[in-house]
Amino acid sequence: MIYKRSSALFDEAKKYIPGGVNSPVRAFNAVGGDPIFIKSAKGAYLYDEDGNQLIDYIASWGPMILGHAFQPVVNAVIEKTKNGTSFGTPTEIETEIAKLAVEMVPNIDKIRFVNSGTEACMSAVRLARGYTDREKIIKFAGCYHGHSDSFLIQAGSGAVTFGSPNSPGVTKGTAQDTLLANYNNLKSVEDLIDANPKEIACIILEPVAGNMGCIPPTREFIEGLRKLCDDNDILLIFDEVMTGFRLAKGGAQEYLNIKADIVTFGKVIGGGLPVGAFAASSKIMSYLAPEGPVYQAGTLSGNPLAMAAGLAMLTELNTQSDIYDSLAEKTEYLHKGFQKVVDENALTAQINCVGSMISIHFCENEVNDFTSAAEGNNETFKKYFHGMLERGVYLPPSAFETYFLNTELTHEDLDTTIQAFADLAPELK
Repeated sequence: MIYKRSSALFDEAKKYIPGGVNSPVRAFNAVGGDPIFIKSAKGAYLYDEDGNQLIDYIASWGPMILGHAFQPVVNAVIEKTKNGTSFGTPTEIETEIAKLAVEMVPNIDKIRFVNSGTEACMSAVRLARGYTDREKIIKFAGCYHGHSDSFLIQAGSGAVTFGSPNSPGVTKGTAQDTLLANYNNLKSVEDLIDANPKEIACIILEPVAGNMGCIPPTREFIEGLRKLCDDNDILLIFDEVMTGFRLAKGGAQEYLNIKADIVTFGKVIGGGLPVGAFAASSKIMSYLAPEGPVYQAGTLSGNPLAMAAGLAMLTELNTQSDIYDSLAEKTEYLHKGFQKVVDENALTAQINCVGSMISIHFCENEVNDFTSAAEGNNETFKKYFHGMLERGVYLPPSAFETYFLNTELTHEDLDTTIQAFADLAPELK
């Protein structure tokens, strides 16, 4: 494929935008080459500035679960725009989507909308600290919760990709309040709690990790976290920016049958527009201003366009009874196809999948945490990424990212993807 215009656009962008991108993970630093500039998208496909059609496995990093330019969402945004784009005042639609979200998600009574997943996670931790009157938090190596200072301690995906998991600009004081545990390792959490008695406000994690590739939690680990939090008066925060409304109507809480104290959302809940949210019981949420002492605000929070898109998206997800089974079936179909290619070509690779999330890791051992994910052969991944791209398949440009399937992917698209991998496989040995 030819990407002449994309390369020219990237050269122009670098003159005015740091690194030529407005989010580091969009760059191709981890795989080499210039990023592809997208002109439009529809259903399961991206169309770049050079006229190439690409099968999309990013789905805007998750929210396009029903495919790109999903008509009910597009219509909702167009109609809402006619009445104005932002008011800075309460609107009825905020309550409508809040009510629907609370009905769909277990264990929450109230929800507050913000503008991004980063803002949601930042606010959730502040709320947990205010509620518990404690300062320290526990996060897990390889889990990414946005770019707030508290979370850029051994963060996953973009931070790892660029070799700076401990970002300059994060103060030592902030770093000292963030305790780092190992995903799927309950003992590492127990040790931190024992070493910091009655100092830990919350434990935050991706209930299914997506920022070190797709990594599911073990049952012992996820149930153990719930018990540790109960026994030590610590709040358990599920960062469901990726998994919320994607793994099930009720997100990872429903999928894993584990209750969190606070849940954060993003991506899907706004139908692809900039949005985030955090939710909890009435008791916990009552600590938020203006009702309580914990301050959080935003001029564009509950923006009518984002709320219209989100309401259309959640309404569809709530009424399509078979959507999650269908997505899981397609993901398993892709998994089996990829595994067959791996086996027939004796490739050194591991494949993880949960629901409609999947990733391939070019390493020998099972991938269940950040350390094992980091063992992947990045040179092989580079060949894999560019080889698939040349064959019309667009994957995340980092070995530390999960793929997201959408409902518009057909089995023909999946077969094309599997065949592309099969054609490429001899070059990956």
